[in-house]
Amino acid sequence: MTDESAGDVTARDIEYWHDTTRLLGHVCAPTGERTGAAVLLLPDAYGVTRHAVGLAHRLAARGRTVLVADPWGDGRLPADQAEFGPLIGAMAADRPHWMRRVRAAHEALLARPEADHTDRVVLLGYCFGGSSALEYTRTGHEVAGAVGVHPGLDTVADDWSAAGPAPVLACVGDGDPLGSAAMRTALTAGMAAAGVDWQLHVYGGTVHAFTSPHAKDSPRPHVVAYNARSTERSWDATLRFLAEIDA
Repeated sequence: MTDESAGDVTARDIEYWHDTTRLLGHVCAPTGERTGAAVLLLPDAYGVTRHAVGLAHRLAARGRTVLVADPWGDGRLPADQAEFGPLIGAMAADRPHWMRRVRAAHEALLARPEADHTDRVVLLGYCFGGSSALEYTRTGHEVAGAVGVHPGLDTVADDWSAAGPAPVLACVGDGDPLGSAAMRTALTAGMAAAGVDWQLHVYGGTVHAFTSPHAKDSPRPHVVAYNARSTERSWDATLRFLAEIDA
């Protein structure tokens, strides 16, 4: 475990549990006034990486308490799709287990002293974490809002009837095979039928994992590729969404 401070942000690694699985997350918060809903950051399948922690620090510098959740346990950092593919498959095959894993992180964030200024939590997820954010919201868990950035829509079910009033933002590349036009239509139709306040941002010339450093120099750029402009657009959209929630 580490404790550190940088500028106006304090941060530390934390341990929490889901059943018998030890999870190693990362919490950061402003050293000054804490404002707005807390953020549960659900990282991509690579886990609690320096990139994910960096995003959390950027949000903490804006006054928010953030927990980066550990999706796999013991801080595991899969090296590639060969490692994380089976992990995602196992979660998707047991959705109650998957949602309990997210719930454990949600409860861990609310239990942190850094979050004692609020009981409101917004989910912010990337790739598999984006799927997790949408699915957790879809199945009726109480959150203040949910953002899915290049989520794998193939793992998000269509029935949103159990969802609460939380607004949803999804940011997807137009060429993303895991967020195809048909999948996007199914997602928005399900949310609309349930009366969810939703936004869908679709970025042209963009495929899957467009914010991920792992997608730079991709051997399959037609499937996975970093896109700096879409990264900035989705970040700006996320900040606007958070500001709306706090308004």
